[in-house]
Amino acid sequence: MWHALVGPFMEYGFMRRALVACLALAIGSGPIGVLLLLRRMSLVGDAMSHAVLPGAAIGFLLAGLSLWGMTIGGFVAGLSVAILAGVVSRNTALREDASFAGFYLASLALGVLLVSTHGSNIDLLHILFGTILAVDNASLFLVGGIASFSTLALLAIYRPLILECFDPGFLRAIGGRGSLHHLAFLVLVVMNLVAGFQALGTLMAVGLMMLPAASSRFWAREVWTMALTAMSIAFLSGFIGLLGSYRFGLPSGPAIVLTASLFYIVSILTGRHGGLLSQFMAGRHLTG
Repeated sequence: MWHALVGPFMEYGFMRRALVACLALAIGSGPIGVLLLLRRMSLVGDAMSHAVLPGAAIGFLLAGLSLWGMTIGGFVAGLSVAILAGVVSRNTALREDASFAGFYLASLALGVLLVSTHGSNIDLLHILFGTILAVDNASLFLVGGIASFSTLALLAIYRPLILECFDPGFLRAIGGRGSLHHLAFLVLVVMNLVAGFQALGTLMAVGLMMLPAASSRFWAREVWTMALTAMSIAFLSGFIGLLGSYRFGLPSGPAIVLTASLFYIVSILTGRHGGLLSQFMAGRHLTG
């Protein structure tokens, strides 16, 4: 059993690097996903993950498969879409989620067009779905650095973010600068999506951010316990997904996200806070 579970990570350096990348992504993306969930911005996270694509594509065209070129391009593109969507929602009758949807669809189409016309199908698959088994030391430092910065930044703005989630009116009444903290939070979202993009690609990055967060809702009530649960589920999804990809020859990125999806389904069915089984048992108890 020990050899089956740990053997691949002991024998192969690329498996160890992939597992460490999953740990860093779990630490950075878990709390971000929980806050997106609490702020009713789950689909906004999905939109922003696609908004990264044109910037990464431009970085790819200018510098090839350069870590820093694609990272800076993706960050600038994602942050630009976030700011533009916020400006549009605040100055027009369009809601923020609809504004994000419009910008992300245009961004996704532009990114695919750029890579398809100036690259190959292999390049497009690399950008869309990532190659976590090819993560090198430079990428690990980048992902780990983003996770560390994100954790420290969240600790610094934790109270106003939580207050804005549950009582934004009170935060405005006391002059809590909610818009500034909202912008800072969007920057952190984009940074973690860029980190996930390096390992899982644009289409998969948001999966490891939102699926564990949604699963944690069924196991925890307080925000900090939800964040810890989301981080644990994200790491376990990475561990099991990597093992599955190694044992059965599956693509690693989709295997990790599908594992997170299985955790989500199990949480819906058996979660102790609002899961279907717990509601069924509570109904039988009240009936008796």
